[in-house]
Amino acid sequence: METKMTKYPIEVFWSDEDEGYIAVVPDLPGCNAWGKTEIEAIREARNAIDAWIKAAQSMKRTIPAASRPAADRSYSGKYLMHLHKSLHAAMPTSARAPGGR
Repeated sequence: METKMTKYPIEVFWSDEDEGYIAVVPDLPGCNAWGKTEIEAIREARNAIDAWIKAAQSMKRTIPAASRPAADRSYSGKYLMHLHKSLHAAMPTSARAPGGR
C-alpha cells in the first residue's frame, strides 16, 4: 500500500550556494531537504515529508492534499493571452493577407 508521503511531488535542483541538491515539496510549506546527490536529496525529502506530516498531525493542523501530476489534469485546450492593443489590432489584417501573414 502506498503511503501518503510518497504521493507528494518533489522538485529537485542544484544549488551552487549550498553545494548540493535541494529537494522542495511544494505542497507542504517549508518542507525541503538537501543532499550531495539528487537521490540523496529525494531520500531526505521523503524523511522531511514524514516529519512534516507527523508535526502537523500533532498540532492538529490540516495536511494539504498532494497535487496531481500534470498528466492527470484535465485541460480544455483553451489558451488565453493578453496582447498589446496595437498587435491585437493588426491581427485581422495579418490573417487576411496572402499566406496568413
